[in-house]
Amino acid sequence: MKNFFCALAALLLLPVLALAELGPGDMAPDFSLQGSDGKTYTLADFRGKQAAVIAWFPKAYTSGCTIECKSLAENGHLIREYDVSYFMASVDPLEDNVGFAEETGADFPLLSDPEKQAAEAYGVLHTLGYAKRHTFYIDADGKVLKIDRNVKPATSAEDMARTLGELGVARR
Repeated sequence: MKNFFCALAALLLLPVLALAELGPGDMAPDFSLQGSDGKTYTLADFRGKQAAVIAWFPKAYTSGCTIECKSLAENGHLIREYDVSYFMASVDPLEDNVGFAEETGADFPLLSDPEKQAAEAYGVLHTLGYAKRHTFYIDADGKVLKIDRNVKPATSAEDMARTLGELGVARR
């Protein structure tokens, strides 16, 4: 009888364990997403070469997302002091992100995940279908160093650069 209850408990916990939240030390899920610059990006492209930062955002052309994108465009030089590739990513269609990148002067790729598979893998997909505003810092080996779930759009670039320094990411 004891074995029956142990087996039952294990079966009931499997869905909970499968939904375990991604955290520091975990391998970041790979992805293949189209960028606003016409290229396709995978996390594997950077593995063994340099760190990556992925800043998920809810929706192109909305107030907070525009502020965040402009922060990264206007102060990206602070981030580029580090040996890192950085992106913003959303579940918006590619066409939306291309126009949004042009409108905000983004000089970095905005990645599109309209199928929402990467957003699900990263645990940022909101129940209403948009991505939560979370920033992932990933080392050159593909491990998550930090997840910022309290992103301040207006100081996004400065905060990103400060965090890269705190995490010990190499400078260029």
